[in-house]
Amino acid sequence: MQAQDIKQTLKSLIKEASTIDPSLAKRLEQIDRWVQDVKSGSLNGNTKRFLRLFLEQIIKDSQIWLDIQALSSQEEQEVYYTKMTATEKYWFRELFAKWLKENDPKFIIWRQKLMAGDFRQEDGDLLNSVVNSIEVRGGTVIKRYIADLSMATDIIVSSRQDKALCIQLTSLANKYSQEKSDSWENTLRFWAIERGLFLNYNPGKNDFINKIVNLSLHNSDNLKSRIYLKFSL
Repeated sequence: MQAQDIKQTLKSLIKEASTIDPSLAKRLEQIDRWVQDVKSGSLNGNTKRFLRLFLEQIIKDSQIWLDIQALSSQEEQEVYYTKMTATEKYWFRELFAKWLKENDPKFIIWRQKLMAGDFRQEDGDLLNSVVNSIEVRGGTVIKRYIADLSMATDIIVSSRQDKALCIQLTSLANKYSQEKSDSWENTLRFWAIERGLFLNYNPGKNDFINKIVNLSLHNSDNLKSRIYLKFSL
């Protein structure tokens, strides 16, 4: 999508959502007001790179959500969902739906970070390596800025059992990981996420990416509900 088309697309989606899903329209209106003074040209720059990526992502998800909500029956919606991977289905039916309807206490905080260019996603290369390895092994993965910034979830993973699992990765030293893992668990409970995996990894260890992948796939299949597993590699 061209940068100059983003704002116009947002406005079109707001109009469409107002008659189909007012909760989505309200979220998009918040985002539209937030970016109204951002010049389209600046979205092409490096400072606003992640802002643009977020906007493109929310536009795409909103279009899919409206397609689903516009279907006339529950049966038609179910058929639509069967065409998705387990992670996609979980994202739209559970987390994205909750984000539209519930108050997001972190929304204003991370909007400021994105606008100021303070969001860097330093672990982006690591996440891409993990995602690629999971997909090579037959798993499916979703990454969303909303999940990352609001729900303490770097990736959502499913494996052979098609059960989606929210995963947070961190390379923080042990003396900081307890505080972060406690905050992570509280966030998952707030969003009523039933299962979660918090992985504290050491990038200095050999084969640590493969170990992350192994643990992610195994726990996607086997971790029980209402369990928030904290594990250090």
